Amino acid sequence: MHHHLELRTKIIIMLSVMASLFLVALDQTIIATALGKIVEEFNAFDSLSWIVTAYLLTTTITVPIAGKLSDLFGRRSILLIGVAIFAVGSLLSGLAGNVEQLIAWRAFQGIGGGIITANAFTIIGDLFAARERGRWQGLFGAVFGLSSVVGPLLGGWLTDGQAIFGLTTDWRWTFFINVPVGIAAFILIAIFCPPLRHDKKPVVDYMGAALLTIALGVLVLAVDNTEAIFTDVMDATGLNLVGLRTIMFSIVAIATAAFVWVERRAKEPIIPLAFFRNRNYVLIMGIATLFGAAFMGSILYLTQFNQQVFQATPTESGLMLLPMIVGLMITSISSGQIISRTGRYKIFMQVGIVLATVMVFALSTLTPDSSYWYEAVIMVLLGAGLGVVMPVMNLAVQNEFKQHELGAATSSSQLFRSLGSTIGIAVFGAMLTAGLTNGLTNIQSDAYLQLLKQNPEASKIGDFNDSNTLLNLNMPDTRGRITDGFDRSVEKLPAPIREQATKHFTDEQNEYSDKITRAFSDSLQRIFITSSVLMLFAAVLVFSIKERQLAHANPDQTPGVA
Repeated sequence: MHHHLELRTKIIIMLSVMASLFLVALDQTIIATALGKIVEEFNAFDSLSWIVTAYLLTTTITVPIAGKLSDLFGRRSILLIGVAIFAVGSLLSGLAGNVEQLIAWRAFQGIGGGIITANAFTIIGDLFAARERGRWQGLFGAVFGLSSVVGPLLGGWLTDGQAIFGLTTDWRWTFFINVPVGIAAFILIAIFCPPLRHDKKPVVDYMGAALLTIALGVLVLAVDNTEAIFTDVMDATGLNLVGLRTIMFSIVAIATAAFVWVERRAKEPIIPLAFFRNRNYVLIMGIATLFGAAFMGSILYLTQFNQQVFQATPTESGLMLLPMIVGLMITSISSGQIISRTGRYKIFMQVGIVLATVMVFALSTLTPDSSYWYEAVIMVLLGAGLGVVMPVMNLAVQNEFKQHELGAATSSSQLFRSLGSTIGIAVFGAMLTAGLTNGLTNIQSDAYLQLLKQNPEASKIGDFNDSNTLLNLNMPDTRGRITDGFDRSVEKLPAPIREQATKHFTDEQNEYSDKITRAFSDSLQRIFITSSVLMLFAAVLVFSIKERQLAHANPDQTPGVA
């Protein structure tokens, strides 16, 4: 432990770690605004899913392995490797000459992201006693909240083309921006973060790492964009989506069983099975999984609600989340301060999870007729609940284990939350598709769609039988492009005819928009209700935790030994 370091040194270390963590948290939101430009430049719409999934795949796999390696080899060395990989991966992603290169470098970048995610929260335990960790965990939670707003704003601003030092930005700058911050973080960590000395010879569990990689990798591919990614495989083999997923889940089950068998015999297991004999650990992993799924259900689809109902651009929809982020940051930081003073954390988790559960359910009352201010009030209170729960989960799990186990314990919490998010997105996506299909049974006969089908340019937007395409047609930027194309097609007509045609087109477009937003809102209500049920189950687990008071620093603790 390094509780003996000067506060100034600790602050410098934490600021550099927070900067690297901010980049990782920012990456998922900032890239979303650039995807359209990327597939347009590379003419690779079919590869869109891989650009997102490649990063998610390697990040999920890396987190638990990196956490254990940091316990064995020290936090600083592993964290420096992670920051370096993330910065280099970002640079190479920005320089990619084709979509295949971009996918490969995104996967490489994800390895760095996983290492940073695994160790950023753990290093708090190396520098601070349990009683002092609350305020820093709260600040880290605020970093994640801030990134969800800054990402769309910064991504949209850079992608739209800005003049910086005589250079014009584009989508590549959403990657380049990581490089200078990554270099600065690397230098500060290398200078100020002391190496953790270990009193035993590290033994790496290679077999456990390999089996865990297979299990997690196949699981992510089985639930995230499976149909889009494996279209060629299904066409070549004749498998349908159900058959393919059955095979993939069977592989996951076999790899998981083999992983458990290996871990029972490993000298230094990646995830020690003894952890699961700790009641609080099992409860917190359950909370992390349920919370991850419910959190993504509320954040991801709330953004889509703003775009569909209020016709907000990606940048505007990011700004519309500000009330939730304000609530999240205030409670995240303030609860961390109070926890550090009192040594109690369970009451904050209880209040936070109950408030978040009620507010996620309140989101199900949103309709196309709801005002933004009604939504904003719900978001402030939802953010307040989320801001308490997110950082305290890491604090609670760290309080259950010894110093040399913090990496594996903390990273497993990140892993379960990530898996919950991944599975949640897949389930909610299927619910949204099913809801739209049921709510738009006669949409193919809609006059607006019939008109678009006759336009070769409009038909390039996507398959009009696909629910995602139907939603995309109602997005502000897509509507704008379609309207501009229509205006050009009638500009040479006589004024009276042009005005009549434009009015007819606008009426049909608005009628289509109303049908889409109604069906989308109805589907979203079911998603929010499901999210609130998941959050309710998480709340039950929170109330079952047996709290152990957070301890002060021990002045007799020998520094430098992990």
